[in-house]
Amino acid sequence: MDSALRQRLDALHADGVAFDATQTDRLLTRRNLEPASARLLWSLTQIIGARDAVEIGTSNGYSAIWLADALTLTGGHLTSVDVEIQPDAERNLAPFANVSLVEADGGAYLAGRADASVDLLFLDAERTQYPGWWPHPRRVLRPGGLIAIDNVLSHPGEVAGFLALLAAEPSLRGETIEIGKGLHLAWFAR
Repeated sequence: MDSALRQRLDALHADGVAFDATQTDRLLTRRNLEPASARLLWSLTQIIGARDAVEIGTSNGYSAIWLADALTLTGGHLTSVDVEIQPDAERNLAPFANVSLVEADGGAYLAGRADASVDLLFLDAERTQYPGWWPHPRRVLRPGGLIAIDNVLSHPGEVAGFLALLAAEPSLRGETIEIGKGLHLAWFAR
């Protein structure tokens, strides 16, 4: 990642933290991914050679920028899905030709995706909705693909049901990484 983009991301993250501190309604906050988690996701995107990534939960586009940059290096594309695409996200992601913004419910979007069509699925939306999306997160994942779920340590009760579904799936392995607010990774067993 070049230094200009890294400085832009640092400023965007700082702006998000400051903005969130002024909000009393959690649903109005930006809730950006922590920088250390973003760096890990950026690296993993390249390690697995992701070409087709899906992010559920766009917010202001902070994590999408990290993913888009990594996907530029792999020749890949990001589809970022949110129930309401914010003007900030459109502006922040405008420089990236490899990003599509889709205004839709995350579960409905995944239900419409073809089997084994996603290399990387990043879930960073309303955590309590994830179990209702099952089995689509697993169904759309390609062999060798990766599911990443944010906030598993900061909101364990909200993700417990979804993590139980992942753990019960014999074709998947998983691990929670103690980074940022907790990033759970799930992948196909070999």
